[in-house]
Formats: sequence, structure tokens, C-alpha cells
Amino acid sequence: MIQATSLARRLVALPAEMRRMTVGVSGGQDSTHALLVAAHALDLLGLERSRIMALTMPGFGTTDRTLGNAQRLIAALKATVREIPITQLSEEVFEAIGHPSDVENATFENVQAWLRKFLLFATASQEKAIDIGTGDLSEIAIGFCTYGGDHMSHYAVNAGVPKTLISYLIGWVADVIFREEPAVQQVLRDILDTPISPELLRPTAEGHI
Repeated sequence: MIQATSLARRLVALPAEMRRMTVGVSGGQDSTHALLVAAHALDLLGLERSRIMALTMPGFGTTDRTLGNAQRLIAALKATVREIPITQLSEEVFEAIGHPSDVENATFENVQAWLRKFLLFATASQEKAIDIGTGDLSEIAIGFCTYGGDHMSHYAVNAGVPKTLISYLIGWVADVIFREEPAVQQVLRDILDTPISPELLRPTAEGHI
């Protein structure tokens, strides 16, 4: 309620036509919870969840499971969906700077994180929206975030919530806040069962992240 009501207050402070949000949704826990907070904030304000522009941005490490869960959750919440694959864009950046795309180092990972945030900010500008940050307190505390990438946003709803609490809250929200929405509950339980990973490196031959 702290997260949702705080975000609702932030939205109310904006002009009515700008009470819209972009959220990058990966199918992982942090972006899942940020999307849930965004949806609940709109519910509190009596606004349509379609005001959320939920972006899926599959890249080199995206698996069918996480992308599928992201798509299912967005649909179940009745948010607006937009898919922008980043693999080709990343390849173009690698070519421009002379980085071999088969070298999976920090550059390989950072370019993907920067592109995703650029696309989120660009979409937010296009839609007259604010971008909702997904990074959690545990990542911030240990520096596990990309400068200019996932640590940036217009409003970061998870910045005060550690990773372990994110996991707990998703389960609690499924049982309490979205108890009347079985389609939401079902996908949330599968997201909690998915191994945690930034999914920036290519899966193994067996498809493992």
C-alpha cells in the first residue's frame, strides 16, 4: 500500500493527460512487482489499467518462459502492451563500436540494459507518461545495476524494497490484492517459480538461463 499510494500521489500531481506510465516487463520478479504496483495505483485512482504501456524487450538471453509470463501478465492485467525486440539494435551498436557480438562481457550486457532504458524513456516521451523503475533495494545496495540503464527512471517504486521482500510481496499480492483475478494469480505463481536472472547472457544449449 505504501508503494501503490505513493505512486498514486505522484500521478495525481501530474496533469490529467499525463497520468500514464511505461514499465519494462521481463517476466522476472522486480518488473512483475513494479507492474503490479502500477496497476494497483491506477485502481486506487479509478483509472483504466490501459494507461500502463507495458514494454517487453526480448534480447539475447530472453527465454520463452519469461517472455511468455510477461505477455500473459500484461494481458491479464489489461495493460497496454508493446513489444520491441532489442537483438538487432544491440547488434547495430556492437558493429558501430567494433565489439564482437559473440563476446559476452560487461559491454555485451550493458548495451542491452542501456537500449532498454532508452526505449522506455523514448516511449514515455511519446506517450506523455512517466517511466516506472523496477530495480530493488538489494541491487542498489550491492551496486548490481547498470549506470544509465536499469537504475534510472522517472519514479522507482521498488527502490526501498529488498529482493526477499519482493518475492514475498508477489505471493501476498496474488492472494490478497488480485484474489478475484485468477489469470493474474496463475502467472504470478509461475514467475515466483522461475530462477532469478537478469537474462543478459545467451541461454545454454539446453535452454537454461
